[in-house]
Amino acid sequence: MKYRQWNCSESNPGARAAMERAGVPPLAALTLCARGLDTLEKAQDFLAADWGLLEDPFLMLDMDRAVKRLQSALETGETVAVYGDYDVDGITATCLLTDFLRGEGGRVVPYIPDRMEEGYGLNREAVRLLKDQGVSLIVTVDCGITAVEEARWAGELGVDVVITDHHECKAALPQAAAVVDPHRSGCPYPFKALAGVGVALKLALAMGGAPRSGELLERYADLAAIGTVADVMSITGENRFLVRLGLETLRRTQRPGLRALLHEIGMDEKPMSSVSIGFTLAPRINASGRMGCAALAAELLLTADPARGEELARRLCELNRERQVIEAGIYEQCQALVQAIPAGERSALVLAGEGWHQGVVGIVASRLAEKYSCPTFMICLQGGRGKGSCRSFGGFNLFAALESCAGLLEGFGGHELAAGFTILEENIPAFAQRMNECVRQRTGGAEMISTLELDGEIDDAALLSLENVEGLELLEPYGAGNPKPVFCLSGCAVSAVSEVGGGRHLKLKLSAGGRSLDAIFFSATLAETEVAQGARIDVAFTPQVNEYRGWRSVQLQICDLRPALTRAQAEEALYEKFRRGEALTRREAAALLPSREEFVTLWRYLKGHAMPGPLEETVPRLARSISRACGRRETVMRTMVCLEVFDERGLICLRRTTDHLQIDLNPVEGKVDLEASDIMRRLRRLCE
Repeated sequence: MKYRQWNCSESNPGARAAMERAGVPPLAALTLCARGLDTLEKAQDFLAADWGLLEDPFLMLDMDRAVKRLQSALETGETVAVYGDYDVDGITATCLLTDFLRGEGGRVVPYIPDRMEEGYGLNREAVRLLKDQGVSLIVTVDCGITAVEEARWAGELGVDVVITDHHECKAALPQAAAVVDPHRSGCPYPFKALAGVGVALKLALAMGGAPRSGELLERYADLAAIGTVADVMSITGENRFLVRLGLETLRRTQRPGLRALLHEIGMDEKPMSSVSIGFTLAPRINASGRMGCAALAAELLLTADPARGEELARRLCELNRERQVIEAGIYEQCQALVQAIPAGERSALVLAGEGWHQGVVGIVASRLAEKYSCPTFMICLQGGRGKGSCRSFGGFNLFAALESCAGLLEGFGGHELAAGFTILEENIPAFAQRMNECVRQRTGGAEMISTLELDGEIDDAALLSLENVEGLELLEPYGAGNPKPVFCLSGCAVSAVSEVGGGRHLKLKLSAGGRSLDAIFFSATLAETEVAQGARIDVAFTPQVNEYRGWRSVQLQICDLRPALTRAQAEEALYEKFRRGEALTRREAAALLPSREEFVTLWRYLKGHAMPGPLEETVPRLARSISRACGRRETVMRTMVCLEVFDERGLICLRRTTDHLQIDLNPVEGKVDLEASDIMRRLRRLCE
């Protein structure tokens, strides 16, 4: 199992049925209701992806000042530098604003710092270099909000700075001609989840004016979608519109380099989705920045030469393969380092190493955070200094944690879920101790566990028809805030299983409810899962349509699997969950709730067998005896609930040993109201 715990949402069957009657496909209705969008109105509001979602760019603080300064630069022929970041968001933002300003007649120099030599954000050397090239105005995209000293330095050199960013702000803002960031304190812009490329797009829209908004969105929505998805921004509200529009324009993009890259990776003839951007397209663009060649990706997006675009597309794919090899090597080293850390000191992983490639440690941090269920900090050491990349787990706020350690750091920036920092090597032990304390404080000392959120259980495999799975397209585009649906199917029989992809993945044939289902489990092996033909398993999966040689069929993309429980094991697990006071679904509560007939039958049995002395019995035997007495199957768990209620209301004295029960009847006068039991009230409340 990849996840220690599966949390299955429960939707209101009545709400689901109403949505289906209104025309919402069954699996889509199940997902929407599980996510609290249980009326047609709520669902329509969430799924909206139209022009009405666009907010006025001038609602952002300083947008008017940014527009005024840039228009002045265009009018007077100043040389403007668009200064970006080396990730996909930064590269697309740089290219978007560069292309727009050039189209307005501007003299524009795109600049993306070298990841290894310069690091993240605005730096003095780059400002000096740009000044020497005649630049008098620098516009940052996807960076700059923490560049207080660098902006001051630029001002001393006579270079104006306009900041556009989307990262969290510190208390002090840079002194600049304009600071545009929706996260600024007091900024009234209502949608805070724009990517850096989204903020850059809003600046272009503000400069172009309302009459040109349609033209500009058609031209730049492809770049906005790529950067937004790659930066894992929430695909809700305004972003949902931008990504959906971007997916449409990406199919017909006029950028020769981007067309060449789509062809090189086989995406030009396949359906375009946010998932294909995130897992296929974005990694190739990102590879250039990770390998210290971000300018290549920028050139690919800006070139007008198809032949050069094809050459650059091939190079980006080569760089991505190189990145994968380097990443695998560092990951193996880190697993050995983790094993050397005492288990009690793994609330957060802080790992440091010489010679690690700065461009890939962020990906390794993500993999380790998922594997070990804790926030992970990777530090590349060189000459007594370290550059760190960190990834969150379980919603841990990295930015706030880094702020609390500011005295140990030379600098930091980023988001709640992903951030970067610099640190002296001598401060790393204290930093590791502090981060472990931060995590323990947040969790109250409890262990963080890997949890898979399920949108619901499929109790009838017939729901997984091609038509119903195609109906899930209603929920696209997926991403943060709107993840791909994940369902559970219990008690599947494994008809066949084999390793594919050079032994890196598993292909399974499953049988459930009389239906045969194809499934694929990526990055899993037979040795890891111990799945064998004939086994019975529960699978957590995303259903998808697989197309091969024109034939379309349903395939389950497995997220996790586990051995299926027997009926007795499932009942015992549910009862223990109830005893521990854990949250129950409506269906689970209904399964535990005894009927009046069950109470009566058990009471009569006890009166006949627990007098004069105590009755000693195992729960399964007692349940079987009650079943014979009432003529139908009595579950172990409901028998135990009946006994707990009798005990709570004073009718019996119940004692439990390792595998036996001891039951004494108490003398009672008059009638006892079993519905007044706290246990019954709790179960009734959950059932309602």
